[in-house]
Amino acid sequence: MTPGDLLAPTPQGLHCPRGGFHIDPSQPVPVAVVTHAHADHARPGSGRYFVPAPSEPLIRHRLGPDADLHPVPCGQPFQLGDVTLSFHPSGHVLGAAQVRLEAPDAPVWVVAGDYKRAPDPTCAPFEVVPCDVFVTESTFALPIFRWPDPDLVMEEILAWWDAGRAEGRPSVLYCYSVGKAQRLLAELARRTERRVWLHGAHVAPTELYRQAGVHLPETTPTGEGARDRRRWAGELILAPPLAWRSPWTRRFKDADHGFASGMMRIRGVRRRRGFDRGFVLSDHADWPDLLRTVADTGARRVVAMHGHADVLARYLNEQGLTADAWAIGGAL
Repeated sequence: MTPGDLLAPTPQGLHCPRGGFHIDPSQPVPVAVVTHAHADHARPGSGRYFVPAPSEPLIRHRLGPDADLHPVPCGQPFQLGDVTLSFHPSGHVLGAAQVRLEAPDAPVWVVAGDYKRAPDPTCAPFEVVPCDVFVTESTFALPIFRWPDPDLVMEEILAWWDAGRAEGRPSVLYCYSVGKAQRLLAELARRTERRVWLHGAHVAPTELYRQAGVHLPETTPTGEGARDRRRWAGELILAPPLAWRSPWTRRFKDADHGFASGMMRIRGVRRRRGFDRGFVLSDHADWPDLLRTVADTGARRVVAMHGHADVLARYLNEQGLTADAWAIGGAL
């Protein structure tokens, strides 16, 4: 670490020695500060977890009833060692937050976690937090990744479902269980009163979103459906990507299979995976929004992590900023 650094990459994740904690650790640690409930950020085994209060139910569901969770409201400072931390909405999924860190004689750091700038009816919008050092994700940090208007994508999905109804075939849409499925449901609720069927992996997270006050349409687990394959004609079924081409899909005779993901921006990915349709809808920032967010924070230094970190860091350095690419386990 250089003087003034509050964080460093370690085999366990981002480590703050002055505070005695790790952010989104990849391995069990004594104290974890967790940005959101996805499995690659909220992992079991740590001693104590400090989490954004709106994310507590989802993280509890992920980590189990015995996890020692300490929920903190967004915007409320709390102290670990001589470091003052606070959570701020990241716009990624329900309860997801950035982490602001401040300590004596050190620059202000913000760890964004995963984030997006596009509107989403299921979570608080991204909050710009000014800082000196901004730690950004770079999942889609390539110029090819530019998201279309989400409203247009939802109209495409609804038209795809309508076509399936007209032809009497099921439409199975694959999407991640925490965040993406509920965002799709909430957007569909704005456009139709039809029921949507859910794979079992989507059921519990969707109920937690309902309990948080998110307006969603009527949903029914596919396990409660009749086994007569004719039952699914014209229906929309949401399922996790891991269900694709599993025995579970065999009940949906003559179905169309679609995938909602930022990766669908690359047509070759859809073709290789064998989906009938790809819908470009992501819960991460695209290339223009990554650059806009870096500028909005006013940071003098940027640390890129995950995805195409080296590409983003190189581009920012070419633009006159100081940028590094970090990987868990050491610098890239």
